Amino acid sequence: MDDAPVGGRADFSPDLPDSTLPATTIVVPTLNEAGKIGSVLASLLSSDEGFVLELIVADGGSTDGTRELVEEAGRRDPRIRLVHNPARLQSAGVNRAADLADPRAEVILRADAHAGYPADFAERAVRGLVESGADSLVVRMHTVGHTCFQRAVAAVSNSAVGTGGSAHRSGAGSGFVDHGHHAAFQRAVFRDLGGYDESFATNEDAELDTRIGAAGGRVWLQGDLVLDYYPRRTPAALARQYWRYGCGRAQTFLKHRPPLRLRQMLPPLVVLAIAGSLLAAPFAPLLLAVPALYLAALVSVGISMALQARDRCLLAAPAALAAMHLAWGAGFLVTVFRGSPWRTPMVGSAGPT
Repeated sequence: MDDAPVGGRADFSPDLPDSTLPATTIVVPTLNEAGKIGSVLASLLSSDEGFVLELIVADGGSTDGTRELVEEAGRRDPRIRLVHNPARLQSAGVNRAADLADPRAEVILRADAHAGYPADFAERAVRGLVESGADSLVVRMHTVGHTCFQRAVAAVSNSAVGTGGSAHRSGAGSGFVDHGHHAAFQRAVFRDLGGYDESFATNEDAELDTRIGAAGGRVWLQGDLVLDYYPRRTPAALARQYWRYGCGRAQTFLKHRPPLRLRQMLPPLVVLAIAGSLLAAPFAPLLLAVPALYLAALVSVGISMALQARDRCLLAAPAALAAMHLAWGAGFLVTVFRGSPWRTPMVGSAGPT
């Protein structure tokens, strides 16, 4: 695939931005995102004060028409470029786009196609990066559901019981943090640290934040800048996603040995407790109380959420919570015990990590 601007003039080179903000390249990794890519491109470029030099879509081989939609958008706006990401991983796609970006770009803004962005997202993210003096800027995520099961996933994802109260999911204010959902970073810092680790299929953002902190850098959470995230539509798809997340977090743990937070320790402990009680139940039947109590807790959470929101769809919250907790915990444990992920899944756009 040609890495020149698709659909626009091959020699297109915008003037340096006449803006108070640094020249910026937006990067969007994709894999089969035809349903969302059009609105994502439009929102990211809708409020541009001249600082955005280009928007690069790093596509991992979409077969659903995503590439054709990007090409069409590139014919309307020559700043939009389509490049091929043969590794098909988010980490590799962002790295490739950062390497191919206009050399004048000082900031890389990463956006994911499986999300919705406010019209001024790019401007506020880059401004926040500049004003905070940080090396990386992260933002809050708010999960939004359309189908009944998605609404249940959204309810638990936006609560501490689903995400453990992580800063970028809990509604915390602005401030320096260890990690959050990546939005913008200084290109020089990204380059000097070697970019994302391409052995990571997920959690590459948290792993990079760990290296930024180790190098003396800082990560700023722009607490008033929120994107909408659209969750998986079925329990099986959600479980596969959270298995990958658990694997990715374990990779970061094995590589850097950072202290684990309580919210990161609980899912593996729950998996161990349930597995151990089921294995020992033939000899000590009372141990069946462990999975029974866990299930009862999930059901009570689901009923409470459904009553509070007056939404019967939230009665599916126990299935969402079980998929998130148990798949994440199992993926983490398997990776730690093996010393490497069970497999390296092919993934496209990101979700929360």
